[in-house]
Amino acid sequence: MFESAQDNPYPDTHVLGEGPEPHPLLKPVLSLIGRWHGRGEGQYPTLENDFRYEQEITFSHDGRPFLRYEARAWLIDGSGAPVRPAGREAGWWRVTPDATLEVVLAHPTGIVETYVGRVTDTEIEIETKDVALTPLAKEVTGTRRHYALGEEEMTVTHDMAAVGQPLQHHLTTRLRRMPV
Repeated sequence: MFESAQDNPYPDTHVLGEGPEPHPLLKPVLSLIGRWHGRGEGQYPTLENDFRYEQEITFSHDGRPFLRYEARAWLIDGSGAPVRPAGREAGWWRVTPDATLEVVLAHPTGIVETYVGRVTDTEIEIETKDVALTPLAKEVTGTRRHYALGEEEMTVTHDMAAVGQPLQHHLTTRLRRMPV
């Protein structure tokens, strides 16, 4: 027999000022907290054509010294109409006392990446430390991401080394913070 369970008393929040107080170690990345939406362009030498996409990213916290991260993207055509789902990933961003970042991201395509990086004022740079692949995953050997933050906007560039290609530009996304 099951006892009735209470609602989660420690929910995540993506809105500063609601929910738990952010942990003091999150101070360097507080500007990430929220929901972001925007458009991007991508290319890679192994792809026949460049592509355009829209993306949503959410950074939230539950009061502990890490952020929960989730990103979803979908391809769009030349007029901006959705074509099909594209990349998706989820993970955790942990800030250390010296403002070093440790990031873990998992993809439904069988790729798990660990990153290390630094936060400086309005910029974040992370680079893979390790990449783990399931047997059917595409070969990815390394990635690097750069986040440039403005008042209510963020630009993300993503470089990738995959399928026998060296580390090179893959994606650029321009996002705006979504209203609460």
